Amino acid sequence: MIGSAKLQRIAEVVMVLGIIALCQPWNLFLHRYGLTIIIVGLLTFMFTGWFGKPAEDKEKTDGVFDVSDHHDGTVHGGRS
Repeated sequence: MIGSAKLQRIAEVVMVLGIIALCQPWNLFLHRYGLTIIIVGLLTFMFTGWFGKPAEDKEKTDGVFDVSDHHDGTVHGGRS
């Protein structure tokens, strides 16, 4: 079974290839079905986002500052 992250990456590549197929002037078949290729990639990307594995614990910030932790310059809990 293909993992959801890998399937999303494949869908992104399909969308880019659809844009290339739509913009190229040499092959009428690719130009005709370029929009269809983009839509298939988009739907695949959306469905893997909805039905893929649930995201892991979102509480891990990995050292990123969260604005909701800042309370007007005061220390959380009322201490100064």
